Amino acid sequence: MSTGPRSRAQRRRDTEHHLAHDVDLWVATASADGAPYLVPLSFDWDGRALLLSTAAASPTGANLSARPVARLALGGTRDVTLVDGDVEVLPVDALPAAVGDRFAARTGFDPRTSGPGYRWFRVTPRRVQAWREVDELAGRDLMREGRWLR
Repeated sequence: MSTGPRSRAQRRRDTEHHLAHDVDLWVATASADGAPYLVPLSFDWDGRALLLSTAAASPTGANLSARPVARLALGGTRDVTLVDGDVEVLPVDALPAAVGDRFAARTGFDPRTSGPGYRWFRVTPRRVQAWREVDELAGRDLMREGRWLR
């Protein structure tokens, strides 16, 4: 039950908490012919971008490589955060060891040991939305054009 809408500042704090502490999220992509695909993946957040990894030949990997945009979802349906972002595709050996080590420690999965078919997908947020109940829908935008709103 809602006790009234949260302020934008509180929503941002809550969103940043999810980004810093959640381990998994939903990744929505689309194929070249528009077929949607949704899959859960582990992630790491460095304060500016989300780092994901999957096999390049998987539907998600192929979709992100062909059309480098994604929608990510964190939280439950009564406390959701949606992130629309641009994707940079990187070979699995392209990042500094410390970045890969952090990802592996946080997620329990090290794509660097999964073979050369894996890729990193760095998602830089363009738009972030967060809401719990209908009373928060009007102010759900927290970020637009890559900039946090005040």
